[in-house]
Amino acid sequence: MNEKYIQKCKDLEDTRKLAYKFAQLIKDKGCFVNLFGEIGAGKTAFVKLVAEALGIKEKVTSPSFVILNEYHSASIPVYHFDLYRLEHTGIKTITEELREYSEGRKITFVEWAEFSQGELPFERIEVNVTYDDDDNRIYEFKSIGNKNLYIIEGLNR
Repeated sequence: MNEKYIQKCKDLEDTRKLAYKFAQLIKDKGCFVNLFGEIGAGKTAFVKLVAEALGIKEKVTSPSFVILNEYHSASIPVYHFDLYRLEHTGIKTITEELREYSEGRKITFVEWAEFSQGELPFERIEVNVTYDDDDNRIYEFKSIGNKNLYIIEGLNR
């Protein structure tokens, strides 16, 4: 069983196709997703495209300054966190809240999850976004725990 999926996206249309495929896989059950990558790698762009695929009507923006954006206009709620400005002590103040956002039928994206310093132990999908010398985006999806393996299997089809 493959626990990883890697996709190179050469342009925004490739990223849109990947985001739509991912959205189809998570739209019924929901998912907790940690996003990793440098500034400008494409984390927020991916979230925007997944939200578009889900039918979110609100404008999707980076939650860098507000920590959390919520979207309720689709058939499943979407929560979008950004941990960049919290640092270690700030993370400790929202760990339980993040745990709550990992339960039930919802989609939760956490950008800059590397700042969680290991405080996110629950089952999730991790998406690492990098880019190569030709400015292609490389999206690597990994399932942490067995609950979301079906997503990786679906991406690999």
